[in-house]
Amino acid sequence: MAGTDFFSGGGPEDVGDVPLASGRLEREQAVSRLLALEERGELDAEHVRLVASSARVSRKTVRRWLEAGREGRTGPVERDRFRITDELHGRLVAWCGNAAAVHRDLVAEAERARAEGRQVPDVPSLATLHRAIRLDLSPGQRAALAGGERARRRHDVHLRRPRLWRNACWEGDHKHVPVEVLLDGKLVFPWVTWFIDCATEAIPGAAITPHQPSRDAILAALRIALSRDEDPTGPYGPIGGLPSLVRIDRGADFLSATVLDALGHFAVPVQDLPAYRPDLKGSIENLNRCAERMRFASLPRYTHAPSLRLRPGARSTRVDGAEPLPFAEFVRLLLEWITWWNTDHTSQALDGCTPLEAWRADPTPIEDVDRELLHRYTLADDGRMRTLTASGVRWGKRYYVGEWMHGEAEAGMKVRVRFIPHHDHEIEVFDAVSGKYLGPAHPSDAATDEQRRAHRRRKAAEKRRLAKALAAASRHTRDKYAAVTEAEAPRQLGALSKAETERAAERERIADAASLALPDLIPPVAPPDGWATPASLRAQCRPAERPGSGDDDESGAEQ
Repeated sequence: MAGTDFFSGGGPEDVGDVPLASGRLEREQAVSRLLALEERGELDAEHVRLVASSARVSRKTVRRWLEAGREGRTGPVERDRFRITDELHGRLVAWCGNAAAVHRDLVAEAERARAEGRQVPDVPSLATLHRAIRLDLSPGQRAALAGGERARRRHDVHLRRPRLWRNACWEGDHKHVPVEVLLDGKLVFPWVTWFIDCATEAIPGAAITPHQPSRDAILAALRIALSRDEDPTGPYGPIGGLPSLVRIDRGADFLSATVLDALGHFAVPVQDLPAYRPDLKGSIENLNRCAERMRFASLPRYTHAPSLRLRPGARSTRVDGAEPLPFAEFVRLLLEWITWWNTDHTSQALDGCTPLEAWRADPTPIEDVDRELLHRYTLADDGRMRTLTASGVRWGKRYYVGEWMHGEAEAGMKVRVRFIPHHDHEIEVFDAVSGKYLGPAHPSDAATDEQRRAHRRRKAAEKRRLAKALAAASRHTRDKYAAVTEAEAPRQLGALSKAETERAAERERIADAASLALPDLIPPVAPPDGWATPASLRAQCRPAERPGSGDDDESGAEQ
């Protein structure tokens, strides 16, 4: 272009076809240095050659730089050209980036102005308009004209979060699985709810549902993630514990009071990110993308596979007529893939280590959660206090009973109920006063055969316990007498004889005397004379006995 000779090499003396390698600031610095040498009269051809060699341009180009510098120019000569104004940019937005439609509007306006006798505006050619759009609008702005904000964000540059330590931060999300699976004779699309440790890229827990998940799936995945299984053959192994932070998007189910309370009991803060900003939780988004490409794409009836069908919205399958997987088989395959991801999959970000190896190599202490507390706080609680009656516990317009309630219902104790959201087949009952876990309960009108047998066994056990206690009480409280054959008073069985009574009384008298004995009534014998004993202590001792005197003499005299 004619106006850009200041920046181009040009001429037969250019050094190859390589464009200028130095930046504009470096060129300006070189020109200012040459002008300073010229003012002092020290500029010569060697200086020009050195600058040309370092900037990889010809000496002729350097001389043009000097001429422009003498004229006070520090950049190229701007050429007058057609530019995109705010008004034209608004028209491009209205036409979704259709430059031809905008050009037709400009031509139509010019014709109307000519017909009305007004001044006719200059209308550029379509090629000029395209060139102005390419020069004045960035790639992101051009993509936004047709695709909006979502398309513009594909051209954004995102920052990377610093890699911390294990359990420093988790990210959680739902993933819609584009695979049709079979459940009860119907084709459904499952969902997976999982968490990932941002430092080691390990998956501590996941839950799969055959429909769009809600709070129950989040609590189930969270319960698995917070607990740790030392079995190396499990899908998660020793990965888990209490995180320092959980990062999620602004999904209504993730921000529900149930989930926030479950994490709040363990003092784990939840960071809710802005909506529609997947770049702010890149770890879980990368896991979703990897799961679809590495696992879901290989399953039958994968709906995002390339297809030859032309009908808009038609779903495709990897193999036409492929049999869908049963839901249980899909869950098994997904858990196997999670095990592979944690134990065998290596990552460049982890220096070629697997997530499990990175987890074990991290010396950061792990804070485990008590099993009872985990079972208690990862369930929903409506905050109401209920009374245990003979019909059980009333919750959700139904009565719930458990085998452990036998013997407790009559007391009318106060209890609290915790439950899994949207699951009414079982609840967990806790003592409202002490918070002690009492046991599970199921609907009384929908008990299974096994639950009914458990209730009967508990009732029979309570009956046997009461019978045993009554029998023991009767042995201690009722007197038994021997049978008589004559008109005389019966003799009591088990009564003590006269001699046994006297011996028992003597044992009691001796025991009483021993309890009244004074151990310091007889003073101790004085120590030998050679011992250094305080005078106060020697005064409390009785004198030492002489040999051949005392009890021995008395006993001899008696003999």
